[in-house]
Amino acid sequence: MRWENLSEGSADPSGPPRTPALFGTDVVTRTVDTPEFAGVTFHEVRARSIVNRVPGASRMPFEWTVNPYRGCTHACVYCFARRTHSYLDLDTGLGFDSQIVVKVNAPDLLRRELSGRRWRGEHIAMGTNVDCYQRAEGRYRLMPGIIGALRDHANPFSILTKGTLILRDLDLLREAAEVTDVGISMSVGFLDRELWRTVEPGTPSPERRLDAVRTLTEHGIGCGVLMAPVIPFLGDHPDQLRATVRAVAAAGASSVTPLVLHLRPGAREWFMAWLERHHPHLVRRYERLYADGAYAPKWYQRRITRQVHELAAEYGIGPAHAAGHRRGTRRPAPRVPAQAGPVEPDSPTGPAAAGSTQLTLL
Repeated sequence: MRWENLSEGSADPSGPPRTPALFGTDVVTRTVDTPEFAGVTFHEVRARSIVNRVPGASRMPFEWTVNPYRGCTHACVYCFARRTHSYLDLDTGLGFDSQIVVKVNAPDLLRRELSGRRWRGEHIAMGTNVDCYQRAEGRYRLMPGIIGALRDHANPFSILTKGTLILRDLDLLREAAEVTDVGISMSVGFLDRELWRTVEPGTPSPERRLDAVRTLTEHGIGCGVLMAPVIPFLGDHPDQLRATVRAVAAAGASSVTPLVLHLRPGAREWFMAWLERHHPHLVRRYERLYADGAYAPKWYQRRITRQVHELAAEYGIGPAHAAGHRRGTRRPAPRVPAQAGPVEPDSPTGPAAAGSTQLTLL
């Protein structure tokens, strides 16, 4: 694992250049195995920075993110962030699901960075890389401190999650929404329970997630649904799309935004191996559909988007943006991706490697 402190250049001028590490041995606190998380190892670290700038080439509609964890026990086989585990010499398959990096000083560090003279109070997005309300959050409770810091600085933020644990922080979210823009989105791509159990094995069920949407809405926190991913040939039948949008509307979601499955390196290999085990008859169809890269063809994306938008209009919910809450009134919240995948802030080719900002631990 790349815990070592490495410089930009080689220690031996005649040797090859050395790759800069994402963090060093001085910030590693301890490694923990615990009975209630059988098979999961937590690497507790002290981060050097927590507010990360999104790479300029990103398609994301926000510039800053906070990621208190790396790796995710939700174990979604399609998760885009799997690739980032390779930057630590960790496995992008089972290792991503079970080797969780926890930035234990995230709340205190965020409070300090928000107080810095250079910080201008820009929007901060969370849950764009791995889920900040994964099971590990029940153990480490980092989000209350993070939300509290954002509230105290009246700093706008948004959260995208599959985790019903967000309801634990309902009071904090309401307090934050009284002083700044707060956008909440729940990710629910389909209702099929068999598909859910195999493709998102560590997540709460789609029904429980929609119950969380209902609870947030009933308590005055507008919540949209990112209908993601829509999985080709497994979750994209018109009847499946209708059932999902109908359930989203019944839960009181303020909006529904479809996002078709995308398969970037790291996730692609893991997903295709899963597909070979569970749906081998679809492997060739996927190879054709994703022959040109990580994204499904534009015609397919447009077809799914059109169908979901038409259903959303039929059921009386807005199609384009997730909802937020400010000073007691529901309003659209920006910066929820519509046709792009999650941001990848932890790449060694991003700002940390370029030296534009001090992002030694992402």
